[in-house]
Amino acid sequence: MRFTLSSTVLSNKLSALSKVINSKNALPILGDFVFDIQGQTLTLTASDSENTMQTSIELLESSNDGRFAIGNHDLLEAVKGFSEQPITFDANQEQNIVKISYQNGLFSLPIENADEYPMAQAVGDSANVITLPNAILAENINRSVFATAQDELRPVMNGIYFDLTPDCLSVVASDGHKLVRNKIFSVRSEQPAAFILPKKPANLLRNLLGKDGGDVTIRFDERNAEINYGDGTILCRLIEGRYPNYNSVIPQNNPNELRVDRLGLLAALRRVQPFANDSSNLIRFHVEGSTLQLDAEDYDFSKTATERMSCEYNGQAMSIGFKGSSFIEILTNFDCQEVIIQLADPSRAGLVLPSEQPENQDVLMLMMPMLIND
Repeated sequence: MRFTLSSTVLSNKLSALSKVINSKNALPILGDFVFDIQGQTLTLTASDSENTMQTSIELLESSNDGRFAIGNHDLLEAVKGFSEQPITFDANQEQNIVKISYQNGLFSLPIENADEYPMAQAVGDSANVITLPNAILAENINRSVFATAQDELRPVMNGIYFDLTPDCLSVVASDGHKLVRNKIFSVRSEQPAAFILPKKPANLLRNLLGKDGGDVTIRFDERNAEINYGDGTILCRLIEGRYPNYNSVIPQNNPNELRVDRLGLLAALRRVQPFANDSSNLIRFHVEGSTLQLDAEDYDFSKTATERMSCEYNGQAMSIGFKGSSFIEILTNFDCQEVIIQLADPSRAGLVLPSEQPENQDVLMLMMPMLIND
């Protein structure tokens, strides 16, 4: 079996696929890439048993069809240093070896029988389907994944929840202290459906998706999802379980509204946060008139910090406590110039919204308050 392809195309594809492979695998063959040649097309596969990635490359030349598996580390190291040039694979499946020749040399690596590679479980014929623009999915995953939990007792909180309703597609993440809810009004379905995407395939996707204007199609059933983007596919096992009713924790009546420069507040929080108590990370927000005051204190080490900044505020004077590191994460994951912070009282969650919503979307982030001692 002999075929020729571009060195840089192969290197880029293998580099992307390698991110799904674990450093330690229950099955040694899961440390391999699978090469599957059909006609003039090479399909590359990598997996960790729960997540499988596939992508295809058009070959420059091909002698015949076939499949084999090859270790990821040595091949990746060998090809990533090449300048753009054609490279030729000559696989001998009787001797279980492949010779790889290029402009100035040749190397050989052992190969394995690809029939021993575990196949990903296909999504059922009755799967639900979501189609949305590549860029919108990428930005919603980027905006949400930081808010997922690391909770062994409640695994449903460890992923991103996709909730498809007749009104919109809601993309939700929460760790119980902070929550992100993105509504995409251009995607909806008369037949409600939902799934929880684990963190690993979510991170793989956000690194793979670009802004090329293409669409992503997600097919999913109760256990698995198949995500098709550009020239690639991710098959993944979903998190099973019932996601909490996220809408019930979002306060509806928030008469106190604060508008403030996002980057200014972010910089102020980063200056004040090191003075907060290490265990609580509590920052006191005191807002009155057109002034927002941030206070942090750690009496155990005799540290305090105060910073004031101007804002627009149309509510009663209030002091409310938030976890500084979480508030910094929230502000970092917006890209607007100003944010609006909506408050009801010091015991209820605060809402953070962009001053201008993205087109056909509604973005909301929530922070649970912390108890402060006046």
